[in-house]
Amino acid sequence: MAADELRLQLDFLQFLRATAVNKLAGLTAEQAAATPLPSSPRMSALGVVKHLTAVERWWLCIEAGGADLPSLWAGTPDPSWDLAESDTPESVVAAYRAEWGRAEKALYRLGPDDRTRRRAEFTVRWVVAHVVQETARHVGHLDVLRELADGEVGE
Repeated sequence: MAADELRLQLDFLQFLRATAVNKLAGLTAEQAAATPLPSSPRMSALGVVKHLTAVERWWLCIEAGGADLPSLWAGTPDPSWDLAESDTPESVVAAYRAEWGRAEKALYRLGPDDRTRRRAEFTVRWVVAHVVQETARHVGHLDVLRELADGEVGE
């Protein structure tokens, strides 16, 4: 059980991260790259996880932690949804997991009331809550994409 508010939020984030990764488990590269939603022609399961990697990079590492890293979503439209030929479920998950480690280092010794190191515009509490809600929203997208890919449902 979490001992404090920030730990509680980070524990929920870890659950959501694991759920996102589990949504890719067992999908072929073709299934994971499929874009079955006509209203969202760039949305694939792999693209969602790549986007979540970019979310964590920006909000946790760069904004909250002040890390000197390149943004993964600079541009319009947001390129974090786009797949490269080399993107596979394994490579995308590995990149996402690597970002978790960078985020942990970026947040080390920061408390919920601390101001973000990049612009001091937000508190760490706000940033972590934002990443939790963004991840939860996209895990819902992954639920739908997984069900459309092979009929699997659940966490």
